[in-house]
Amino acid sequence: MKLKFIAAGILAAASFSAYAGDQVINVNADGSAHAFSAVVDDGILSGGLDEIFLNGLGAGKYNIGLSISGQNLSFNALTSNLNGKLGESLSIGSLRFFGVEYTGVGPFKLQLYGNALAGGNYSGTYTVSAVPEPATYGMLLGGLGLLGFMARRRAAKKAA
Repeated sequence: MKLKFIAAGILAAASFSAYAGDQVINVNADGSAHAFSAVVDDGILSGGLDEIFLNGLGAGKYNIGLSISGQNLSFNALTSNLNGKLGESLSIGSLRFFGVEYTGVGPFKLQLYGNALAGGNYSGTYTVSAVPEPATYGMLLGGLGLLGFMARRRAAKKAA
């Protein structure tokens, strides 16, 4: 019985390994449109995994929306991840990652898992939006409080 558990563990660990045929795509985040593409001739998903590195982002917290369209392939939304954080699949060919922390050290790495058939290809775009700092919300609430104070004071003057 123990041998079956050990064999199952070894098979599970082996299924997560990267293969030599995996493709790496580097994309620069330059503040404008961000796009990437790959076709089967490039070896997409040949090892079951493609890695896309998003370069040029500063340290911070990001919301990233990824839209992927493709032919003759399927992505696994349960294992595709961005810096280890699983995304949410909102529709076919779309992944979203909310509140991903990035320290600014090392690559910002998107891993796409799936299977490609003959003639497969995909292309995609992504958008990056910074998540506001807590101090931003504090200033917003402080300003609203001041507006409320002024409105109450004005109403008290009219009543008197």
